[in-house]
Amino acid sequence: MSGPVVNYGLASLPGSSQPRAITIGKFDGVHRGHQSVVDQLLAVAGDAQPTVITFDRHPHVTLKPLDAPLPIISESQKIEMLHSAGIARVVVLAFDEELSSLSHRDFTRTVLVEGLGASVVLVGSDFRYGEGGKGTIETLREEGAEYGFRVEVVADVCEEVGQRVSSTLIRGLLEHGDVSEVAKLLGRYHAVRGEVGQGFQRGRELGYPTANVTNNLEGFVPADGVYATYVTHAGVRYEAATSVGVNPTFGDMNQRTIESHLMNSSLDLYGATIQVEFVAYIRGMKKFDSPQALAAQMGRDEQEIAGILEGASQA
Repeated sequence: MSGPVVNYGLASLPGSSQPRAITIGKFDGVHRGHQSVVDQLLAVAGDAQPTVITFDRHPHVTLKPLDAPLPIISESQKIEMLHSAGIARVVVLAFDEELSSLSHRDFTRTVLVEGLGASVVLVGSDFRYGEGGKGTIETLREEGAEYGFRVEVVADVCEEVGQRVSSTLIRGLLEHGDVSEVAKLLGRYHAVRGEVGQGFQRGRELGYPTANVTNNLEGFVPADGVYATYVTHAGVRYEAATSVGVNPTFGDMNQRTIESHLMNSSLDLYGATIQVEFVAYIRGMKKFDSPQALAAQMGRDEQEIAGILEGASQA
């Protein structure tokens, strides 16, 4: 299946040659709340092309750089997930000074009307747009009446979980390692991906070889600890034990690493790109008295993880 049409920047907008059903947002995480928005957009789109306008960075990166949060997923992960949810076109705008200085009327005219030919625009109840967030749902409706598009407001509460789901909530849970709760809010396991690099080979020496994700890492890394995970490589999914942190037993690392041990496979994944899905938190990182004590604990971890994954959903 081919991917969506992707436009980067104001200059790449396709024009108004066809009608488009549009929603606007950061869509960081593409969580259940976002998925509900996409479902509603598809429901109201009719013959219009389902289109998401999103941004290349959190607005705080430009407006409040000291308060800018780390993204939950990468831009490429976001685009893939939106396409899987049914979006035909993704517009990625640079949230820079040029964009943030557009008045709400200029944003509507330049982006929604002339740039995309909006027929319907779906937004949340707290939607703000334009310079200083001065644009509101009321101004958007006025502009829609002027330019010929209608405005729909999406519900705040996600029916699947009975609450308002936010990226801030999910990010906070990941910071505490609560990946099982995160999975409920995402509707899938939280995942990171990247290229397997060269490690210290200590896992191999202990009988637990690991794939260390060190290069081109995408996705928010959860709290330090040991997790039950799935690792996917070349379309095949493997059960795995994954540790996140600096491995205090050896005491010579100062950079956090993601090390995954495939429990029923001996693949050499060096140089390959893998995805790690976090299913459940097992324990925190701990300094052991010896490498042998660490190996014994890793064996116990593997038994616990095997039991968790046996009963886990494969979704």
